[in-house]
Amino acid sequence: MTPFELSVMFFLQMAFILGVCRATAWVFMKIGQSRVVSEMIAGVLIGPSLMGWMFPEFSAYLFPTESKAILFSVAQLGLVLYMFLIGVEFNVDLIRKRVRSAASISIAGIVAPFLLGGTLAYFIADDPQLFAEKTTSLEAVLFMGAAMAITAFPMLARIIFEQGLTKTSLGTLALAAGSIDDMAAWCVLALVLASFNSDWSIALIAIGGGIFFAIVCLTLVRRLLQPMGERVEKSGVISPDMLVFTLMLVMLGAWFTDYIQIYAVFGAFIMGVAMPRGKFAAELHRTMYPLTVALLLPVFFVYSGLNTKIGLVNTPALWALTALVLLVAIAGKGVACYLAARWSGEPHKEAMGIGTLMNARGLMELIILNIGLERGIIEPTLFTIMVLMAVITTLMATPIFERIYGKKELRTT
Repeated sequence: MTPFELSVMFFLQMAFILGVCRATAWVFMKIGQSRVVSEMIAGVLIGPSLMGWMFPEFSAYLFPTESKAILFSVAQLGLVLYMFLIGVEFNVDLIRKRVRSAASISIAGIVAPFLLGGTLAYFIADDPQLFAEKTTSLEAVLFMGAAMAITAFPMLARIIFEQGLTKTSLGTLALAAGSIDDMAAWCVLALVLASFNSDWSIALIAIGGGIFFAIVCLTLVRRLLQPMGERVEKSGVISPDMLVFTLMLVMLGAWFTDYIQIYAVFGAFIMGVAMPRGKFAAELHRTMYPLTVALLLPVFFVYSGLNTKIGLVNTPALWALTALVLLVAIAGKGVACYLAARWSGEPHKEAMGIGTLMNARGLMELIILNIGLERGIIEPTLFTIMVLMAVITTLMATPIFERIYGKKELRTT
């Protein structure tokens, strides 16, 4: 297809994606599900698992192979802007009051799923349906451990926002633990990629560069942006020049962390945390949030759905493995984080709420799985099994949370 034909097709794709996501959201929100879950399911429905199976010619026409690069770029832009806004809303002060709980939950949320996932991978590493032939047992263990340890941080943030938990200690504690978990998981992924490419400098650059970037943003950049925040406090609005400058910083942050192979969303998140609070943060959210979540973010779910083929899980053994993966995921994340929260002195209901939220996967899971598939570490069958796990664990989060916790009982201290 020519560039002109691809651009014409892109607009039709966007209209179709937005329509399906909206219709799916309407159905699932009627049964108490979060919009983010409905968009995740919509992505799978649009892919080869349903639409590609029922209407293969239409699917091939609407989503030709050449167009995937464009969809991928739009998806990345949506993720970056969304994670930036989550960083802007991140309440560091509440975390300072709950350091012990955040640390213990993070450790439990990393170690338990990593050990369980790595152990499972050790026994299935030689299966050519699941891992590529050139993937060693150690690489399989590390990759599966990282994939199990990941928390769907953007999804977690969106569920917290939709449940009205953004400024509560519960929401902030879950976000803090989730962000630490994901940082650790991405560091492990950097080790996997380093081993896979026989270049250990990849891991060194990723981890060292990430620490350097966070320090610079949370000290120097934050201090330099304070005058801009003060001007917005006086005027009450963000000028176009301020918005452009802010977006430029976000793109640079995303570029740097992507370049060092931590992933663009973390650069955007850290840059968001460095932004001035108060009126400046409120204006950024008011200006950017609606377009980001309504137009850009759904594209990522569809892009991942195009790589998900449920038909590949076609034997009793593979369905048994899917059930085992789901059990390991829930035990390693939800149960372990609940026990860690209780050990840290959190009340039973709050600990249950944290375990439920931490068990939600999805967006970050899809990111790490896409990387594994694109780099040739895992095969499409394991990709599909892990996507099913991500969908189910995220699908569980909202109804279980509302049943055991409830909005009216939120603690704000």
